[in-house]
Amino acid sequence: MKLTEFFLAELEREVARSRLALEQVPEGKYDWKPHDKSMIFGYLADMVAMSPSWIVMQITQNELDVAPADGGQMKQTRKETSAALVQALDKSAAEARAAFEKTTDAHLMTPWRLLARGQVVMESPRYVMIQDTIHHWAHHRGQMTVYLRLLGAKVPALNGPSADDKSFR
Repeated sequence: MKLTEFFLAELEREVARSRLALEQVPEGKYDWKPHDKSMIFGYLADMVAMSPSWIVMQITQNELDVAPADGGQMKQTRKETSAALVQALDKSAAEARAAFEKTTDAHLMTPWRLLARGQVVMESPRYVMIQDTIHHWAHHRGQMTVYLRLLGAKVPALNGPSADDKSFR
């Protein structure tokens, strides 16, 4: 199996799981967080919706500086509803699909770098970075389900049944 085929299948599974979680996001809770040291719920949900956009960057760019020395930052638009989050997920997933369809396995073997203030924090072949991104995405989605539980929202079955959803996915 080609890497591109493997990652497209992974993308489809993770998008479906993320959609189920994002559909449960209650309105009016964007700024809620369970603890002072926790990230706000809306930011976390947005990360789940936008994770495929990192895959696009890892395929189409050679590096990303997450903390540029000039103080610039990646912009995040505030998405207040589950519908807006699902729409963002669908858009970022479509862009990731298109990037995979245009690339090759040979390209996925080339190096990609993550920088902070111009310094290399991580450098690995693109396929390794993409796999790490998928794991990171699943981690944040799991974190988001804890927030959903604490907010009294339903937690969907993602990798197996939940207390709210007995289906096995």
